[in-house]
Amino acid sequence: MKTDIQLKSDVSSELAWDPSINATAVGVMVKDGIVTLSGHLNTFAEKHAIERAVRRVAGVRGLALDLDVKLASDHKRNDTEIADAAVTALRWHSWVPEDRIKVEVEDGWVTLRGEVDWHYQLASAEQSIRPLLGVRGLTNSITVKRRTSERDVSSQITAALIRHAQQEAKSINIHMTDGAATLSGAVHSLPEHDAVVAAAAATRGVSRVVDQLSVRP
Repeated sequence: MKTDIQLKSDVSSELAWDPSINATAVGVMVKDGIVTLSGHLNTFAEKHAIERAVRRVAGVRGLALDLDVKLASDHKRNDTEIADAAVTALRWHSWVPEDRIKVEVEDGWVTLRGEVDWHYQLASAEQSIRPLLGVRGLTNSITVKRRTSERDVSSQITAALIRHAQQEAKSINIHMTDGAATLSGAVHSLPEHDAVVAAAAATRGVSRVVDQLSVRP
């Protein structure tokens, strides 16, 4: 098990290693395996890149993002320009049914609404928006259409966990309510946690995942 000092060093090194991140703008604090990041960023895409980088580091039990996006002058766009760019990005993504998604923009913050058939379509819509200039934040309020009974969905999630994360399946509880899959229990690492959440999210009939999983120290 890594000490907090070792973990902080590894996180800082991972941020510095990733060319899409300006590591000098990010402060790192670690306590009991929980990593807290602070700072001001130039783009929303960089915030997502930072989160992905930290999740790759072994030993991270949790992550708190105290990062805000303060756009550089050459990245600023008005809400109309951002909305136009977002609609175009959705239209050009082959996995996104753009005619079923509405875009709202207020002060650089994008909100997506609508209903899709699959979770990957929801995730793809979000991925289309992150790198756009002028975006300060994103709320994904897209829902996934319910197709099967909640008992069937729970069984499908369990089967997926056995295929993808066999060691974790026995220690995870699944509760379905109105298409939302609530996951509880404990896993061994943050990457394993992410794999479990991804397996649940990809299951037919899951509209969203309520993450109550913990990472064992």
